[in-house]
Amino acid sequence: MKFQSEGLISLNINGNIYDYKLYQSLESLARTKSQRKSAKELNISHTVFNRRLLKAEEKLGLKLTQKVGNGTLLTEDGVDLLNEYRKYVIQIEKTSNINIAGGHISSGLLESIRQPFNINVYSSSDKDAFELAKRGAVDILTLDDPLIAYELNIDFTPIAYDYLVLISNPNSKEIKSINDLQGLEFVNVEGSAQRLAWNSLEHYDIDYNLKYTVNSQFDAFKMVKNSENLYSFLNASYFKGNEILKFDTRHVISVIKVNEDKPEVDEFIEFLLNDGQELIEKQGFTLI
Repeated sequence: MKFQSEGLISLNINGNIYDYKLYQSLESLARTKSQRKSAKELNISHTVFNRRLLKAEEKLGLKLTQKVGNGTLLTEDGVDLLNEYRKYVIQIEKTSNINIAGGHISSGLLESIRQPFNINVYSSSDKDAFELAKRGAVDILTLDDPLIAYELNIDFTPIAYDYLVLISNPNSKEIKSINDLQGLEFVNVEGSAQRLAWNSLEHYDIDYNLKYTVNSQFDAFKMVKNSENLYSFLNASYFKGNEILKFDTRHVISVIKVNEDKPEVDEFIEFLLNDGQELIEKQGFTLI
């Protein structure tokens, strides 16, 4: 679908103007994965929130959301629409601020450290963030997993290391060895560094089942903590767990310079590699 910008708070799609309220709703839903939580966040009723989405879907002839379990996720078309709006907002906002898009772990890291720069951070999956970077809509791309960069032979700058820990319910069986993972059911986080865990299990000839797939590590954490039969591998920088695959899943947290013309971008990356390293370590990451 082709989108045409009509300014900061609206997009003209097939002759219909969709104002900021729709994109505000999609932005919130991408974070909360719940219509009720988003409605509460926007201080409107759930009925009004739902009607806003249904009306847009009817006009567009597209599904923007989909029910998954007890939550609601954006469809691929919903993500495309939201990313397109983010792109135009960023392009219109011509400031010295550094616009950053990236995976949940890496972008969360940059948001959490104190630094002398003005930054705007957009958190999503590595894949969605990369789409924004391809269009030149951001100044810096951050990656939770360097796979995209490796596949496309893109230069990236490592700023920290992380690894994955096994998360389980306190009442689940104790995992003491690799063989104890045999036959377990896992919650998969789409677009995360979990591929390293699954590759490792296959290397050790461990049979496993990816029972559920979610978009957020925090959603996976909640599902696992509420079930004695589910497990997941999540980033050690954010979660405490069993380090059984620590050395097998060590990976780089990295940044990619997208905007070559903004001096603040080079200054920010230089800060991350020097004075910022101590701050990064305090967030639970391993230094380069």
